[in-house]
Amino acid sequence: MSSKAGQQHPLGIYYKVWVLLFVLSTCSYLVDYFNVQGGMRWTLVILFMLLKAGFIVAIFMHAMWERLALVFTILGPPVVLLLLISFMSIEGNYISGARYQYMGHDRDAVPLSPADLHSEEHEAVEAH
Repeated sequence: MSSKAGQQHPLGIYYKVWVLLFVLSTCSYLVDYFNVQGGMRWTLVILFMLLKAGFIVAIFMHAMWERLALVFTILGPPVVLLLLISFMSIEGNYISGARYQYMGHDRDAVPLSPADLHSEEHEAVEAH
């Protein structure tokens, strides 16, 4: 639908979306409050984030009333960037797994801390 110059949108939709954003933010905080962990936590957090962003762009930035070509022009590049980031993440996980499998790296290895390097035993070895 094309919007005409000077067209006013009813205030009721803005209030309803504002309340909906408040409810979605509350749900996002409840994920932390109930200590949801693992994949479910990140799925819920990202879902609520995308829903809030979608409502903000659609209603408060008036994308819902713009031509479809303009909406694709605005939203296309971020979607492509997210797709490329997803591909890089998948490739990074593959490379990491290949290193562990073929180079014999220990997945459970713990990096040394500065305290480990500057312990008394280490100083005693350097003194000799």
